[in-house]
Amino acid sequence: MNILIVGANGQLARHTTARLLAETDAHLTLFLRRASRLPKPAPARVTIVEGDATNEAALTVAMKGQDAVYASLAGEMGQQARAIVGAMHRAGLKRLIFISSMGIYGEVPGESYRSILDPYRDSAAVIEASDLDYTILRPGWFTRDPSIDFTITQKGEPFKGHDVSMNSLAYLIAKLCLSPSLHVRSSLGVSN
Repeated sequence: MNILIVGANGQLARHTTARLLAETDAHLTLFLRRASRLPKPAPARVTIVEGDATNEAALTVAMKGQDAVYASLAGEMGQQARAIVGAMHRAGLKRLIFISSMGIYGEVPGESYRSILDPYRDSAAVIEASDLDYTILRPGWFTRDPSIDFTITQKGEPFKGHDVSMNSLAYLIAKLCLSPSLHVRSSLGVSN
């Protein structure tokens, strides 16, 4: 299996890369703005591509031959989501795992929606309006707890908990990448 990781230098993406390399035989293409910041962890199974996630043409080239796309981004997330959706259409890809944030739907009990979540909400709206086989993950705050223990809530349900370990998220992301029909067209809250 070939998996493209967009935003490969982020802490969750690095954690997921390590899990995929340790527990699967997948070939990974790591897409990031400055390739020199990321060492090549397994030269026989990893290709590093330098590019900007707002550049649809660069994304399209990186997507050739891929089976799944996993994106973990920050910044201009609405623009990045539009570029990813466009590139996936041009490359003929369907499977997308996209990291957003808890709270984008006002689903966290006792918390009010804040404008800091606008980029996450905007990108989720772009993904949800597409015809892709997407899974949006809305994690709680990341922890370094080594355990794999998480709860999933569907869009429209109250978010449970608050934090989630990167190990739990990496486990779930790997499972989603390797299971093309699992949680398709879903937006999942993920917490411990």
